[in-house]
This record gives sequence, structure tokens and C-alpha cells, in this order.
Amino acid sequence: MLSNPIYDPFQILTKIYSDGAHVKQAIADTYIEEQYRSRTVKIVYGVLENDGYFDFCIRHYAPKAPKLAVRTILKISLYMLVFMDKKRYMVTDCAVDLCKKLGKSGVSGFVNAFLRRFDKAAVDSALPKGKEGTAIRLSYPLYAYEMLQKEYGERAEKIAAAKSAGVSVRFEKGAEEYLDKAHIQTPFKNNYIFENFVRDEGFDEGNYTFQSVGSIAICDCVSPCESLLDCCAAPGGKSVLLAKKCGQVTSFELYEHRVELIRQYKERMGVKNVTELQKDSAVFDAAYEEKFDAVLCDAPCSGYGTVSENPDIKLFRKKEDFAALAKAQKSILSTVSRYVKKGGALYYSTCSLFACENDKTVEEFLKAHPNFRVEGLESPLSHDKKKYGLQFLPDAAYGAGFYVCKLIKQ
Repeated sequence: MLSNPIYDPFQILTKIYSDGAHVKQAIADTYIEEQYRSRTVKIVYGVLENDGYFDFCIRHYAPKAPKLAVRTILKISLYMLVFMDKKRYMVTDCAVDLCKKLGKSGVSGFVNAFLRRFDKAAVDSALPKGKEGTAIRLSYPLYAYEMLQKEYGERAEKIAAAKSAGVSVRFEKGAEEYLDKAHIQTPFKNNYIFENFVRDEGFDEGNYTFQSVGSIAICDCVSPCESLLDCCAAPGGKSVLLAKKCGQVTSFELYEHRVELIRQYKERMGVKNVTELQKDSAVFDAAYEEKFDAVLCDAPCSGYGTVSENPDIKLFRKKEDFAALAKAQKSILSTVSRYVKKGGALYYSTCSLFACENDKTVEEFLKAHPNFRVEGLESPLSHDKKKYGLQFLPDAAYGAGFYVCKLIKQ
């Protein structure tokens, strides 16, 4: 068995950097030495969270960019040096050893010299001044950091620097068995955030599930009703939770394999009143016109409110993506609004921090659909009130950023 601590993170990060795999899928698809799983996952997330900063570190010492495999080894090594306080000789030996195992002995001398020469203080003193330097230090894409500054001013740095508070767990029963672990009690019933939480048989038995505080907060904003449509519903967390206060929940999902995720989720949690269907929420189906008391439209978005949990978003999301996302958001919201009964409620939510995906989308929808009006919402979770909806920000909401608005069909 290989015990080089750089090897397993290297395998996972290669799938992300080279193939564009999402971090959670890359981890799931990679064989990991089980006894070192927590260390491996910590390193993978740590490297992704600090990717932009590590790129700057590498450029500082290597004017000619090394190839991807070498950059990946250096980034893992830098994370272990800077954030895990590992001994320099140990990290260097492991990095050189991996170069040789990968058949890259020719670059092992460069890697050895780089890691022995690296000086964090020297790198930090070379950072650009102003927003460019802050964006590099926080490994936040400059365009996104500029968007944050435009909307939130001086608070932008705190938002960009916010970390996940831990593992959010929603219990159906048996919570008291786990509360001896370090945890935070959220404002929501039976929802706790743990510093560390190892899945056990209680998960398979439906005693608890992993659900983000943002997802739970959105469900908390939904009023009880007889019939609810959850469009874009996978993996099913909202559908299953809303089934507790809605008579019947219908879940639309575009992709067949994600419809299966909803089915597995509801069965694991013992929920009987959720019906999952493969359906494109952007394409109108007359069979559902004015059929539901409420519709939840958790639209596809940039995901910038979830970068503390999905740091790969900062690698792959581009500024030019926002136009296509806005088009999809407006199309889906307009289509599913036709499924709401007169007097019923339409909830629009995203995991975005930006008005262009949130309040602006709602404003354009209201202009095109004068038969809808905004109804105010409240939440026990810290939030900012915008013109139309509630904006939750990572620096005040346990690392989660999201938006929700309630509209009534008149």
C-alpha cells in the first residue's frame, strides 16, 4: 500500500484540474487509503480553496510555468507547508518521491529546489496592492471579487474569506446520541453543524441526513400547502424536507441519473409523499398548468454562495457564464410560474451572492408578469433584506450564501 500523503490528493486533483471533474465526484470516483481519508479530503479541499494563491507562489519562483502534474504536486506540497505546518524536509521528500514514481525524475530536482527555497513571507510581500492582491490572497477570481465589492463594499473581503462552519446535519431522530461532539445549534429545529461528523448506520436508517443550512433556511421560508412543485429538485433534500409540511410534493429533474438520486433520498428517509419525474422545467407542459398551490424554483446559478463547500466553482465559473445562467433562470421561472394556482405562491431561490441572479431576475420577472406580487419573508438566520427577497451571506450564515423571494399569483 502506498503511504505517500501526496499520492491520493494528487490522483483526485488531477481529475479536477485535467478533466474538469467536480470535487465531490472526483473524491467519490477515486480509491483512497481509508485510514488516511480525512487527511486526503482536507488536502484536496485546502488546495482548491487556495488555488489562486498557490498559482501566484509558483509564478513567483518559476517564471516558466511547470506542467500540470508538477504544478499539482507543488500545490499539495505548499498546502502541507503553509496550512498544515508539516516539516519542510518531509514534504520535500514526499514530493520528490512522487515525481520519481510518476516517471518524472527529470523534474524532481526542480521540485526539490522549489520547496527548499519557498518563503511565504517573500511571496506575500510581492502580492499586488489593492483588490488584485486581496483576490489572489483569498484565491477569489478577480472579476467575482470586483462584483462583490460593487455590491457589498468593504464587506466583500469578509464574504470572500468566509469558511464553512462545518458539517450541517438535519436529524429526524436520535440527535442526542451525537451532541457530545463539538457542534453549533442553528436556528432551525434538529439542525446542527459539527466540526467533524463521520457517517454511520444512522444515515442509512434515515435517522439523519446531510443538508446545508441554506437549503434548510429556504424550506423554512415555504408556507405549508397541499400541493407543491419542486423544480430542479435533485438531489432531493428540499423535496424531502418540504414533504413534512406539504400534502404532496412533485419533484422535477432534468437528468435521469439525478431523478434516481431523489428516489434514493426519499426512500432512505422513509418519505412517501414525494413523486419524482424526469422533466425539463424550462419547457412548458400544459398538464401542469395552475395545478400547484406552491412552486419552488431553486434555479441553476453561479453557485458563488457555496464556494466554501464547492471550492472548484472558483476554478471553473467564468464571467461570461452569467449571461447564459440569467437566460436559463428567466426561462425556468417564467415557465414554472404558469404551474401556480391563482392565489398560490412562487418561491425563487439561488445559491448566489449577486443581484444579477437574484433581485434583478425577480424584477424582470415582475415586469413581464404583472399578475404576480412580492410577499415579504422573514428568517431566523442572519440575512440582508433586499428590495424583493432575502440575501444570506457566508460571513454571517455559517459560510452559506443564498437568496430566496416569495411571489403571490394574484
